[in-house]
Amino acid sequence: MKRSSLLLLSLMLLLSMFLAACGNNNTPQTPAAEPETPKTETPKEEPKAKDVSLRVFSTFGGTDAAREAFQAVLDEFTVKYPNVKIENDTLSADDDGFRTKVNTDMNSGNEPDLLFYFIGADAEGFVNAGKVVPLNEVLDSNPEWKDGIIPAALEQARQKDGNIYAVPLTGYYEGLFYNKKIFDDNGLEPPTDWEKLKKAVTTLSAKGIIPISAPFDQSHYLIEHTILSAAGPEGQNKGLADGIDPNWEKAYSAMKELYDLGAFPKDAATIDLSMAGNYYSEGLAAMILEGSWAVGGWSDDTKNNSTVVPFPTVPGGAGSGNDLIGGFGSGFYISKATYENADKKEMTIELLKHLTSPESIQKVATANGGTPAADVEISGLPQVSLDGFAMAAQAAAINTPVDSKIAPETFSNLRASVQPVVTGSKTPTQAIEEAKKIEDDNKK
Repeated sequence: MKRSSLLLLSLMLLLSMFLAACGNNNTPQTPAAEPETPKTETPKEEPKAKDVSLRVFSTFGGTDAAREAFQAVLDEFTVKYPNVKIENDTLSADDDGFRTKVNTDMNSGNEPDLLFYFIGADAEGFVNAGKVVPLNEVLDSNPEWKDGIIPAALEQARQKDGNIYAVPLTGYYEGLFYNKKIFDDNGLEPPTDWEKLKKAVTTLSAKGIIPISAPFDQSHYLIEHTILSAAGPEGQNKGLADGIDPNWEKAYSAMKELYDLGAFPKDAATIDLSMAGNYYSEGLAAMILEGSWAVGGWSDDTKNNSTVVPFPTVPGGAGSGNDLIGGFGSGFYISKATYENADKKEMTIELLKHLTSPESIQKVATANGGTPAADVEISGLPQVSLDGFAMAAQAAAINTPVDSKIAPETFSNLRASVQPVVTGSKTPTQAIEEAKKIEDDNKK
């Protein structure tokens, strides 16, 4: 009994101690809170830019001196905007198919998003048809971009309705380029007047050297220079709208006189501008009527031995002998279909701004020797290009080409008349009368 009593007493003592402990702590014990783990927010993904495909149609392809520079400028844009894919569609402006392709695309619903094309009469058809949009508001709403373009370049891009539809990239000058070495080797003076030009033609022709490398079919530059020289800046500017200026006939008489002296290649009736350029580049011809863009495509030897002068005044002509063809004759257009396409509009405008930025203009002008449409410095050009800039700076007048003042059909007819006039099957008077009739019919 004694042993069991002690066990019971021990149990009661333990129970009382436990109850006392509970009584002294009426608030239940809360376990210590674990430190909160900072919440990390999942970063929101930027919405992926929609893929955009744009087609740019221009003359910067083939053997064009600015081909690689232009492609590099396009590549810069796609690096910045990887969602944009650009089709660089090109065709040489010397190719008769260039105008045909543009007109076909514009009239068949296959307009490029950005079109690099001529300004003036060549563009009137698709401008008047509403195929491209005025860029006045786009320019005004982007003042930094607009201020980077020389005002005179934009003014030359104005169409007859007062709107600007195209933004220029580079300008140009044209002239009579000649190989100084060939002239020196043959004891000839620079062809700065008609008599010196005739002397050079007769001397060189007698020695089997092509005096002036020019084709009859693609006679763009021959027509441009002889008409400006014969009609003078004012008479050339009028085109054929106000009747026939008799001085235009003198241009064709001058072509025939040069032909009779042996001025042109024997195959002038079959070659094109590209082959004419090859003759000059290879040193087979002493002179060529061309534009500043052509210099980059010549051989180094020809380039280093060339300089350029204004085409001299033809006999009885109204020109000063210091008048030039030049200016800003082409630019980038935005098609109306693209402008009204919400998926394309923004990126197309951005691409236009990029292509005509001072940086891009500088790259292209450095490559092709053209007059930049922005106030940028051009370095590394050959002396012949610097001679050209100096010639332009000293010119008495600078006119845009005659094909910008008459209908394309009229200019085509003037070209077609070159061979029959110089070979004697058509008179200069007949050639200009035919052209006038086509011009009048085209305006009806």
